[in-house]
Amino acid sequence: MPHPKIIVLGSVNADLVVSSAQLPTAGETVIGGSFYKASGGKGANQAVAAARTSGQPVGFIAAVGNDDFGKAAIRQLRSENISTQHIRMVDDKATGVALIMVDERGENQISVASGANASLAPEDVARIDDGFFSEASVFVACLESPLDTVVAGLKRAKASGLTTILNPAPAHEAACDREVLQLVDVLTPNESEATFLSGWDEMNDLEDVCIWCEQLQQRGSDRIIITRGDKGCILKDDSSDVCLSPAFVVDAVDATGAGDCFNGALAAGLVEGKTLLEATRFAMAAAALSVTRRGAIPSLPTRDEVEQFLDSDPERSELAL
Repeated sequence: MPHPKIIVLGSVNADLVVSSAQLPTAGETVIGGSFYKASGGKGANQAVAAARTSGQPVGFIAAVGNDDFGKAAIRQLRSENISTQHIRMVDDKATGVALIMVDERGENQISVASGANASLAPEDVARIDDGFFSEASVFVACLESPLDTVVAGLKRAKASGLTTILNPAPAHEAACDREVLQLVDVLTPNESEATFLSGWDEMNDLEDVCIWCEQLQQRGSDRIIITRGDKGCILKDDSSDVCLSPAFVVDAVDATGAGDCFNGALAAGLVEGKTLLEATRFAMAAAALSVTRRGAIPSLPTRDEVEQFLDSDPERSELAL
């Protein structure tokens, strides 16, 4: 396998999914749903999305349990043109599991047992050969892995000159620390994560969003993309403007993994030299396609599918605010 141009550090889970008419409230039981199992985990989703939308091999740093779920995940990742040489198999931990409920509108609730994902350590990053990083161009990480391990990966990536993407999910207040943001070129929270990280009750005033993004830039992260589902994306680069990119209109059936699809496809766009706005539009198209299908990894589109979707979409305009 050629040296990967994209490296992902992240989690691997077995997704156990129940699809039903509505999501239960606290203490409520909803019956009549259907069940299926699929491979997932934010890291695995992002790695597969990057591989499919780039058409190139992707390097993956992760940990799984020495169990059936872990072995099945490694087999699938290899079939997706993903290098698994830096996935550690942990003997005394189970592979991570995500329990996912999805309603008829595509909205979801997710609970995760991290399992072996919590065992991924800075030492796992330190032992990787320099060539693995020096041959790559883009590094992607999320926060389903231990924070000190994510930071170790970001440091190695920055030292090797890679463009670094941090998807701060699940939201963690440390993602806004100066020591972390100085290692991050592109920060990609969704709207709820951005609201949590900002400390506000809501994030509806675009002027306030611009101020918050500028605060993040002062701490080190040059570019911020806030993903907002069917409301599109807010982009802030090192210019003075905030740009609003409208969403693609699709019939959503399952939003599971859509944010991961966005981040993997964003890496694919950046690795081939697209501007941030161009890469964001490409990633939004990939995510829009993903929500029209059920599951996380099963829903992730190929590069040809994304390009066909973009070709079929009427001309869109991005607004500077």
